[in-house]
Amino acid sequence: MSGLGRILIVVGLVLAAAGLVLTLSPRIPWLGKLPGDFTFRSGGLTVYVPLATCLLLSLLFSLLSYLFRR
Repeated sequence: MSGLGRILIVVGLVLAAAGLVLTLSPRIPWLGKLPGDFTFRSGGLTVYVPLATCLLLSLLFSLLSYLFRR
């Protein structure tokens, strides 16, 4: 049962961190506007592909994961 408890704690922390990022994201002006974030507009359709932002967040989360495992 201790393994399940640890998993639930980690999932809770990840959800809390995601909520914090969503809450603070309007205050971070460069988030979502990096070079490499693509926006395609055609008529009434807009497609947004945040490639650079996803790569940056992935790198950040990988670094945090590495640091917490040590």
